[in-house]
Amino acid sequence: MFADLAVFVDLSSTHLAIALAVVLAAGMVRGFAGFGLSAVVMASITTIIPPVELIPVCFVLEGIAGVVTLRGGMKDADMKIVWGFVLGSMIGTPIGLLAITTVDADTSKLVALLVILFLTLAQVANVRPRFLATNPGLYGSGVVAGLAGGLASVGGMVVALYVLVSGKEPKVMRASLVMFLFIGMFTSLIFLLFYQVMTIQALWRALVFTPLLLIGVGLGTLLFRPSLVQFYKRACLLLLVALCLMGLARLLL
Repeated sequence: MFADLAVFVDLSSTHLAIALAVVLAAGMVRGFAGFGLSAVVMASITTIIPPVELIPVCFVLEGIAGVVTLRGGMKDADMKIVWGFVLGSMIGTPIGLLAITTVDADTSKLVALLVILFLTLAQVANVRPRFLATNPGLYGSGVVAGLAGGLASVGGMVVALYVLVSGKEPKVMRASLVMFLFIGMFTSLIFLLFYQVMTIQALWRALVFTPLLLIGVGLGTLLFRPSLVQFYKRACLLLLVALCLMGLARLLL
């Protein structure tokens, strides 16, 4: 049965088992922190599935997670930040997708891992450029979020960095991320279809991954406590750094 499922999604049984475990863990991160689902998935299995094939899978998973967590996002989100990022990402996303669809598989894996590693290290180091706190910084960050989303499906990490600079409460950060990822999926779908990145295979893979995603998101949401955010977030970021470095080592060595 499991072997048949692996054939259905064009993966080996071992690779499918790894992917399912990663999606469960990524769902927990998303349910707790409001972001990081795509980053964990990309950093963990981009050497198994090329980024150009993973991006639409992450898109569908982010959409499902967004629907599940939407209620909290509508209540606590800072919609000025959300709409600024949505508008900016509409410029950056097609550029990122154009770049990732015109390079070879190994280069795309390297680019995706480097993007995730850079954004993760920026948050680990608590980088807070003052420029980001301005209106131009907001829309500029939205463009960068779109680029990161198109290249590696990690636009949410740029939003997290921006909200960190703004000094918003953890629940506002989490809710704003949820709303951005939910609204952004409608505009991103247009570009994914235009560049022919969204495929039937991606939809089948996302469908198979969804049950583990929902379990993970549910567990992460239950565990969410504002007092634990900083500890949990740092642990997740350090995990991402380790995953990126391991992925880079497999590609370069």
